[in-house]
Parts: sequence; C-alpha cells; structure tokens
Amino acid sequence: MEKMKSLLKPKPNPQQLLKDWQRRLRNEGRNVDRQIRDIQREEKNVHKSIKEAAKRNDMSLAKEIVRSRKTVERLNENKAQLNSVSMHLGESVAVARTIGHLSKSAEVMKIVNNLLKAPEIAVTMQQFSKEMTKAGLIEEMMNDAMDDALDAEDIEEETEEEIEKVLTAIAGETAAQLPEAIRKHKLKQPSTSEDAAENADDEEELEEMRARLASVRS
Repeated sequence: MEKMKSLLKPKPNPQQLLKDWQRRLRNEGRNVDRQIRDIQREEKNVHKSIKEAAKRNDMSLAKEIVRSRKTVERLNENKAQLNSVSMHLGESVAVARTIGHLSKSAEVMKIVNNLLKAPEIAVTMQQFSKEMTKAGLIEEMMNDAMDDALDAEDIEEETEEEIEKVLTAIAGETAAQLPEAIRKHKLKQPSTSEDAAENADDEEELEEMRARLASVRS
C-alpha cells in the first residue's frame, strides 16, 4: 500500500527541487556562521588564561587557539563553497525551466565532492549528493570516496611559529623567550607544596577550557 502511495505521489518538478536545495544550503550556511561565532566567542574567553598559562610555560591553550583558528578558516572556505553551489543551482533553475529537466553540472559535482571532505558538513553533503544523483544533477560518486571523506581526520600539526604568533599577540611574549624566563623564576622561587596544589587547580581549569574549545570545533 505504501509503495502504491509513493508511486501515486507527484514528483517535485526540477525548479522545486533546486529551490529546496538552495533553501537547505542557506540553512547550512547559517549553521556554519553559528559555529564560527561559537569558536571565536570561546577563544575570547580564554585569552586571560593563556597569559597565565604562558607564565608556567604551558602552551596547550595556545595550541587549541591555533587549531580553532584553522577550523574557522576551513569553515569560511566551506561557507564560500556552499554559496557557490547555491549560485550554480540558480543557473540550473533557468536551464531546467527551458528544457523541462535537470542537466548534469560538472561544477556542482566538483564542489560537492570537495565539501564531502569537510568533516564539519560531510554528513549533510552526503545526503545532498544522494539526492542530486537521484535527480540527475550529478553523477554517482563512489561509495568508497564518500566513506573516506567521512572518516578522514583533517588535523594539522601546529607549528612552533603559529603557536608563537598566538602567544605574542595574546600574552605579549614569544615561545622562545618563555622557557628561559620560567627557569629563572623557578630558581628564585623554589616550588612548595602550596605551589603544587595551586598548579593542580590551574591544570584542572585549563583542561576544562581545552575541552570547551575542542567542543565548539566539533
């Protein structure tokens, strides 16, 4: 019975499909914008803590900031490509209105393939890929390629130079200068049991901040 209903249900015309995809792409773009704002807001929250951590020669928060900024760069690239897909779909609407059906778009296929490699929106783009393939807008992609895109971890190593730039901008000190400064500080002020307890509390607080930064990137 359900199969009969699906057969009798009118299929959306090409223009409707394209407009629906554009609407969903805009929504996905807004989700990307929201994620960027969350990351940047959390980054501002940890600026003071980075200064305190730098005094202890703890670079972990600076590393998280570097990772967060790389994520923001990638998200901005994703947003630009989402807009590009939407633009090409707009062109396809005009063509479909003339010929009555969707024509394959090499440009849309290329961009969708790129977005499948973006960890933040890979699942969403996989669904788009299936729908666009079914509608005849793009050719079917290999399952292995989509699986690889979903499983890929786009984690880049943070270079010392990048970390130093963050410390210089936020803490006003360079990574190269900190170790020597810390050694002098320890020579002048030997560690005590109270220092150890304070450091433990600081480390717990830093771990919470690292976790928050990692959370908003996911």
